[in-house]
Amino acid sequence: MNCFKALPFLAFFLFSISISSQTFSLTGKITDADSGEPLIGATIQLNDGGTTTDFDGNYSLEISGGQHEIEATYVGYESETKTASIKGNTTLDFQLKEEATLLQTATVTSGKFEKPLSEVTVSLEVVKAQLLDNTNSTAVDQVLQKVPGVQIIDGQANIRGGSGFSYGAGSRVLLLVDDIPILQADAGTPNWEDIPVENIEQIEVIKGAASSLYGSSAMNGVINVRTGYAKSKPETKVTAFYTTYNDPADKAQIWYDEQPYEYGFSALHKQKFKRLDLVLGGYYLDREVFNRNTFAKYGRGNAKLRYRFTDRLSAGVNLNYNRRNASDFFYWKGLDSLFVEAPNTISSGIRTRLNVDPYITYFDKNGNSHKLKGRYFFTNNENNNNQGNASQLLYSEYQFLKKWKHDIVTTAGAVYTGNSVNAELYGDTTYSTRNMAVYAQIEKKFFDRLNVSAGFRFEDNVLNTPEIFCHNDIFGQQICDTIPNGKIAESRPVFRAGLNYQPAEFTFLRTSWGQGYRFPTIAESFIVTNFGPVPIVPNPTLQSETGWSTEIGLKQGFRISGFEGYLDVAAFWSEYQDMIEFNFINLGFQSLNVGGTRIRGYEATIAGQGSIGNISTNVLAGYTYLDPKFQEFDTTPIGAGETPTEGQFNSRFSSSDMNVLKYRSKHSGKIDIESSYNNFSLGVAGIYNSQIVAIDEVFQSVVDGLEEFRTDNAEGNLILSARASYKFLGEKAKFSIIANNLTNKMYSFRPGLMEAPRSITGRIDWSF
Repeated sequence: MNCFKALPFLAFFLFSISISSQTFSLTGKITDADSGEPLIGATIQLNDGGTTTDFDGNYSLEISGGQHEIEATYVGYESETKTASIKGNTTLDFQLKEEATLLQTATVTSGKFEKPLSEVTVSLEVVKAQLLDNTNSTAVDQVLQKVPGVQIIDGQANIRGGSGFSYGAGSRVLLLVDDIPILQADAGTPNWEDIPVENIEQIEVIKGAASSLYGSSAMNGVINVRTGYAKSKPETKVTAFYTTYNDPADKAQIWYDEQPYEYGFSALHKQKFKRLDLVLGGYYLDREVFNRNTFAKYGRGNAKLRYRFTDRLSAGVNLNYNRRNASDFFYWKGLDSLFVEAPNTISSGIRTRLNVDPYITYFDKNGNSHKLKGRYFFTNNENNNNQGNASQLLYSEYQFLKKWKHDIVTTAGAVYTGNSVNAELYGDTTYSTRNMAVYAQIEKKFFDRLNVSAGFRFEDNVLNTPEIFCHNDIFGQQICDTIPNGKIAESRPVFRAGLNYQPAEFTFLRTSWGQGYRFPTIAESFIVTNFGPVPIVPNPTLQSETGWSTEIGLKQGFRISGFEGYLDVAAFWSEYQDMIEFNFINLGFQSLNVGGTRIRGYEATIAGQGSIGNISTNVLAGYTYLDPKFQEFDTTPIGAGETPTEGQFNSRFSSSDMNVLKYRSKHSGKIDIESSYNNFSLGVAGIYNSQIVAIDEVFQSVVDGLEEFRTDNAEGNLILSARASYKFLGEKAKFSIIANNLTNKMYSFRPGLMEAPRSITGRIDWSF
């Protein structure tokens, strides 16, 4: 009888063993809990494995029978864990809630895969699209001025003093759009007006060397502009604005009869058609500005198409076309004509740019990501003064991403970049360059608190040139240089490593070290032109610049009632070898290797968002201190017939006897605050930059009144702005008034070029 009683228990035991030894299919979908949008690349994790979701948010994996804890995670969202008893093929869906904290903001630039802002091992700032709209930023560089540690001088980006001002040739900050470089092929400079501000999701800024992932031009940092995709519901947005510039504070500087102005409008539409995602955008601007004989008129059109062939395979293409007719001048006429051009300094022309970016993304059955992306970038600058140039650039990259067990993520890839340039600027000669690179990075999380990352990149550069390069010096005498086989070639590895440790909730310590590397641009080595009476001469023997940067930082999150944010403090140190700087030598400007430089400093940033009572507030503020020096600097006079030492050479053409790199502000402070109550919003902002201590000495002799102007403005510049807006039509429409340079200060970032007097902008946004 007891044996018969035991039979049911034995049968159940054998059935349990049978179930646990079988393998079943676990499928499901992960979506945003509020919008229902599928979350692409979300992670499903269990003890014996995991996978990621496809383009429709679906996942599928094999799972053994029995009881399992199954966790769904996605960067920027709260994770969710469910217990499931697997007895057969099972469907399990997850709806994840967005994590309303800045520390969990999803970023991709630091490692080429999504991870929370709090866990990156480098200093990284995120700018949301809302700030561009609220401040009526007509180009990306305008909003970047609000980022602590970033300074834009006449269109050239400078992060933590790593760059000065190089007259439109070469950049140590790499500009990306959707993870692909978009610097001009010949000069390596950004064209900010090419970037579609009407369709930006967020901007990510890496501060410090990033050459191990992104190669040449990323030695001082990376600015990655990420554009938006279509969502489940169709979206349309139309914007129009008009700006008027007030008279300068010094009424004697008024040169015009009609008030300077600018106006523009944009339109954007996003929509899904079954498996096709479509984004269409357009922008037009007409600017007649405060500097005489300067203007800009340009129109831009862009499109993004993505087709999902299967739940694992998609392909698409991004298109952007910009045509611009503009005129600028290099420096002013004199102290009594600060907004009037000096003779022969006007540069004008029509600029056409087109980029076509095809891509394919595939998730294999193991959840690994394969991406193949490219860019064709055409530029044609039809300029006066024999400064025209045209270039074509081809970029292609294969990227592989694998998420292993035990919190290991590896990223690897191969890159090819080639371009061809023909320009009056370079003697009406065709030049071509070729860059090939491979890179890899590994990241591992220990004890759920410590992130460790390491990476490397191998760069191979070739510049094809004429074997004999000839040009005239300032006296009209021909000078010729021989370039063996008409080829300049160089290969180099670069490395990086970083740590991020979380000792307590909302507290993150980080440290990083990375090498930087930059191959000279065609413009730096071969440019032949003039700016007014000042010639720009070539230097075919220019060498690459290398260096490294390191930092230690603390990011501390906080929450006050419904307001949350973080405080970030960092100390940084960068050193460069053979740094490239424009210097005035032999009665002309030339790109030269100035030897070693050292830049040290510290920075504090505070960012926050949320509500206290019924008032919603966003804050971005920070302070940066720089100590930028030459490693060799000697003010000892050079004796007759003596060859100057490296230190004497560095001091010879500087306007200051202090050992300080040119075109850097030692102190910079920034703040932007906006608060909203019901449908009303009010914002205020301020930017302070101490005076640039050192510039090229020749500027003070060539540019009339510059030395006196700098003396009168030795305290630096504090520029204030304010804005107000009101939403109506059920919050579908918004009217804004923006006032910049409230105190109407007369100031200059770059010597010889005035910035805008007070301006008032009216703007309307309509979404439907």
